[in-house]
Amino acid sequence: MLASEIIRRPIITEKTMLLAEKQNKYTFSVDKRANKIQIKQAIEELFKVKVVKVNKITTAPKKKRVGQYTGFKPVITKAIITLAEGDKIEIFEA
Repeated sequence: MLASEIIRRPIITEKTMLLAEKQNKYTFSVDKRANKIQIKQAIEELFKVKVVKVNKITTAPKKKRVGQYTGFKPVITKAIITLAEGDKIEIFEA
C-alpha cells in the first residue's frame, strides 16, 4: 500500500489538539488493513518526522436509529502517533 492510502485524514478534536500540544501525540484515521510498522513508515515518509511510538485503536460499530430505521455507525481505525522531541506536524498548527 502507498503511504497516502494508509493515512486517510487527521482527526482534529479538542482532545487530540491537547494531546498534540502537551504530549506531542497526533491522531489520524488509517486504513484498517495497515499494521503499526506500515503506519510508522507512512507518517515518516509523508511528514518527514521521526516517529517514536504508534498506538492503533479500532472502534466498535455503534447502533444508531433514525425514526423506524436502524443501522450501525462505521468501524473506524485510529492511530495515535508519538513523535520525537522537537518534531511537529504542521497541519495541526492553526
